Amino acid sequence: MELMAVRVYLSPCKSVQASLPPSPCPPPMSYLRFIADNFRLLMVGFLLAFSSSFGQTYFIALFSGHIRAGLGLSHGQFGGIYALATLASAMTLIWAGRKIDHVALELYVLAICGGLVLACLFTGWAPSVAVLGLGLYGLRLFGQGLMTHAGTTSMARYFDRNRGKAIAIASIGHPAGEAVFPLLAVLVMGLLGWRGTWVAAAAFLGLGLTPLVLWLLMHPGDRKARALAASPPDRHAAWAMQKKMLRQPRFFAYLFCTVAQPFIFTGVFFHQVHIVSRKGWELGWFAALFPLLAATALVVSLLAGALVDRFGGRRLLPFFLLPLGSGLVVLMLSSAPQAAIAFMLLTGMSLGAANVIVSSMWAEVYGTENLGAVRSLATSVMVFSTALSPVLFGWLLDLGFPVSALLMICIVYVAAASLSVALVPPPDRR
Repeated sequence: MELMAVRVYLSPCKSVQASLPPSPCPPPMSYLRFIADNFRLLMVGFLLAFSSSFGQTYFIALFSGHIRAGLGLSHGQFGGIYALATLASAMTLIWAGRKIDHVALELYVLAICGGLVLACLFTGWAPSVAVLGLGLYGLRLFGQGLMTHAGTTSMARYFDRNRGKAIAIASIGHPAGEAVFPLLAVLVMGLLGWRGTWVAAAAFLGLGLTPLVLWLLMHPGDRKARALAASPPDRHAAWAMQKKMLRQPRFFAYLFCTVAQPFIFTGVFFHQVHIVSRKGWELGWFAALFPLLAATALVVSLLAGALVDRFGGRRLLPFFLLPLGSGLVVLMLSSAPQAAIAFMLLTGMSLGAANVIVSSMWAEVYGTENLGAVRSLATSVMVFSTALSPVLFGWLLDLGFPVSALLMICIVYVAAASLSVALVPPPDRR
């Protein structure tokens, strides 16, 4: 009887879904069926997001003390090298990111995995500042930039009606990496040292991740074949698309909104030691709240995926920053411990919704034929913003700006960004 009930329940969902764009099935059942039908491609997106951790600030920062001691660098010198490497990676991303539109995904993944392996080895070897800069440049380009870009772009391109769910499932790799790699890195450093840990990371990527992803892509099904066949043969189309975007005021409104979350998140958490001390909290206690942020982001990303499939990413864009803005208000007004908990919960909500909504929006507005060119331009600006915000926030704090004033600036930015995209008219599809 139970099995029969399940069959009766699923059948109407399938028939209704064929006639309506949004899926009316409840999210848990919808997600399980979707994963079962598309496991290989979804796992590729998850693994690429998961492995982007090696190029993320939170992971590299674990080695900052060892790197500075090993090369005799000050805090400012290391920060400057890191910022330059990030800016250089952002510039390269504009060119490298659009190549995904015309290169087989297997070759593209092989290239970025190979680049990340070399970056890990260069960082671990690093006998000089020049080699360190090259290693950091590779980590930021191939890790934070292209790993995330390849995973999200492939999900947005290969899935249409269930694009939100696909991006949401792939995005789980980010909080999974945040939960696994920092603790694992500390444990491995205790055994192999900081240089040996980077070698171990290279071995994991080269001997574990790369073969696994290539194996998953061996039998992708008809969906991937159709997507690749639809790729335009004109290799200048990507550059033409980017130039077209830069002439549209709409694009800059979208950019102003989409970079707000990474800009504010990076700036606030880069200076978390100062903010936490001003609030009178213990840094260890505040750091213990990060799993709460990651768990909230994971849950909300799945919910956002279902909402995107129902309403579309463009319609949801004006709303995804509102939890972050609310969290900043709480953090500005209160120094109670509960304020930190509320801030982490609300920030996690925006963090979880951001990648799903934003990535879907780019595909909806500009299509999927040159999606790599579209996302590479947008992602390069995002990476640039994450290099700028720690410097800008630090400069304001050095000028004597109180934490409350800094948070107020962020709140105004969130409000202006949300309003700007709310006023953007729907794209002309003629």
